Amino acid sequence: MLEELQQNGKVRVKDLSEKFSVTEDLIRKDLHTLEDAGKLKRIYGGAIVLKKNVHREVAAQRKNVNTESKKHIALKAYSLIKPGTIIFLDISTTSVQLAQLIAQNNLPVTVVSNMLEVVSVLAHSEVNTIMIGGELDYGRDGMIGTLAYEMLKRFRFDQAFVGVVGVNLDENEVTTYMANEGMTKRLVVQHAKERYMLCEVEKLNEEGNYKFADVSEFTGCILGYPISKERKAQFQELNVEVFD
Repeated sequence: MLEELQQNGKVRVKDLSEKFSVTEDLIRKDLHTLEDAGKLKRIYGGAIVLKKNVHREVAAQRKNVNTESKKHIALKAYSLIKPGTIIFLDISTTSVQLAQLIAQNNLPVTVVSNMLEVVSVLAHSEVNTIMIGGELDYGRDGMIGTLAYEMLKRFRFDQAFVGVVGVNLDENEVTTYMANEGMTKRLVVQHAKERYMLCEVEKLNEEGNYKFADVSEFTGCILGYPISKERKAQFQELNVEVFD
């Protein structure tokens, strides 16, 4: 039951009853037990995954986690970039992977970023690069705050690739760690023609403390691995294309 829940984000009593060939009352009792154990949250007619709140980590702590997934996401994102455009790369360890691909191929685009490592990677290429200034963020990996916000206000992007902490499809919410960086992400979403989430699959079951956008505001969600048809259907209902 928990495996089904992790894959789909939610389960229905009726479906579980049919799948396991037991009564609906027995399924309800099991869901009640699992809720008491902190494994899920019951709702009318079923249950949903219990979102894990993710606390801030410095860049070094995030960099070597899910590296294969991040490489897959970066490759997908790279394939969507149109030559001759202006793109934004957000503060995200996946953005670093994407920047490396852009640099290796000297892709003819202009990259705007507030992430130090992204700019450092691009500095060794011929790619036109613009660094956003401001206050160094908590993770010591990028610029946020009033100065960054004021500079970003003047840009209009063809494409923006935005890192996320959590995606809640049931509530139509995209979250990050805190308000300061969330305000920057919010502005980028508003100022881009095409907006893509860089999202490891695990983040569909996680959440941050600050909502910066609706899922439905994005053009697409680029994932590290395939997701269930139920999850895809939720994205489709919100008019968001899935790249997995």
